[in-house]
Amino acid sequence: MAARWWRRALRGLCGAALFLSQLSALSGRAGSLMTTKLSQPQSTLAKSLTSTSTNAPYFKAFESTEIPPYVTNCPSNGLCSRLPPDCMTCNTNYSCIYGKTATFDCKVKPHVHCIDENNHEQENFTINMTCQFCWQLATSDYVCTNSTNCMTVSCPRQRYNATCTVRDHIHCLGNRVFPKMLYCNWTGGYKWSTALALSITLGGFGADRFYLGQWREGLGKLFSFGGLGIWTLIDVLLIGVGYVGPADGSLYI
Repeated sequence: MAARWWRRALRGLCGAALFLSQLSALSGRAGSLMTTKLSQPQSTLAKSLTSTSTNAPYFKAFESTEIPPYVTNCPSNGLCSRLPPDCMTCNTNYSCIYGKTATFDCKVKPHVHCIDENNHEQENFTINMTCQFCWQLATSDYVCTNSTNCMTVSCPRQRYNATCTVRDHIHCLGNRVFPKMLYCNWTGGYKWSTALALSITLGGFGADRFYLGQWREGLGKLFSFGGLGIWTLIDVLLIGVGYVGPADGSLYI
């Protein structure tokens, strides 16, 4: 009887141990399921962060497509050959003959639209210009800064450092902004009012030209009686508008 009882007790203990092992296995599976569910939002968040980071080049590309500042100075759908130099890129040849007409191959810059003589849009074209550097241009082809520290009365005449910029419709070689030494504006003491008064009253005898230091013109007016009055009237107008000035190139007071 005792042996049977021990056998039943052992069987009960074995069954309890089996039940506990199955229960622990089931709890482990539930924990793994909970871990998987919790890891899914994190992976989704990681994907969202990854997708956001991959969009960064797109924003950079969008910023790079902004319209450059030079486009505002480039007329739209105009002739390519008449575009300002800032609107094109040209293959300049510095070995051209100075003073001769040279032909250069050019291409419009991005965001610039132009046409040819047949109203066809084009990007590559040619331009003709005189072979010379920008600092060799005539004074009427560029604009320079003025100095406020120049002496108006000095001998010899003073110079000052100016910064000159080529006008938009002029093509040249080299830098379009360059330094240059210019003479200061000065006066030799001639008065505009005196010159005009002499031209009106005694202009027929060349007094206005003599006063301005123009002796040859004064003698011509004297011996021709002011060109029979025609030269006298013309000088009154020219001196009145300031076109005729002192012979030494100075300014009126």
